[in-house]
Amino acid sequence: MTEVVSPTIASAEPVQLELSEEDRKRFQERDEDFVYQTWDDIKDIIAQNNLAALRRTPSELKKYRYWSANIKSKYGSVANYIVRERLHWPVVDDMNSEVVNPVPFADERDYKILRNDWPYGFVPGISHMVVWLKNSNLDLKENGDLTDEARKLCDDFVRNKFTKRLEELFDDAPERVLWFKNWAALQSVRALQHIHVMVRDVPQEIITEWTGEEHLKR
Repeated sequence: MTEVVSPTIASAEPVQLELSEEDRKRFQERDEDFVYQTWDDIKDIIAQNNLAALRRTPSELKKYRYWSANIKSKYGSVANYIVRERLHWPVVDDMNSEVVNPVPFADERDYKILRNDWPYGFVPGISHMVVWLKNSNLDLKENGDLTDEARKLCDDFVRNKFTKRLEELFDDAPERVLWFKNWAALQSVRALQHIHVMVRDVPQEIITEWTGEEHLKR
């Protein structure tokens, strides 16, 4: 099914949006009926690696699909938009050529933490960030999941960057941090390696400290 998209701030001209069967079904649902996901829900989803269960509200999903279509129309891809307008990195054919240290997360110049502009439908109090990487050296299995070595790299980074900071504020800091990396099939931005980090009941000034952003950018 093709739907004409109304103009947004990303584009002055309407574009066509290809809707999957799942999208069409979700677009018919109501936000009032949506069940927001709790911290325990997210923990279970990540533990089971059932990442497709993470969902946006129907209205947010529709806005996201429209936004993506307009961004692709203007920039060629969502990845191009993120590199140029959100990360402010050089636009090059191979981002690996810009890497300072080939080991992921080893150098702060090789990654950037941003708020997730289109977070999932979580209950209040959960903040969602994305860590964007210049290099593509996170090893993946054939099925698109992280290898054990790559998972340890991510674990260590999240603990050192996020959990340790929260240990200065909370006795239960490890229980306030979760992370995941989407399977390739679930990624909306495959051209850039990235992981998702969620924190629970953390002051917004700490989120701003990590991201340099006081609010979402859309």
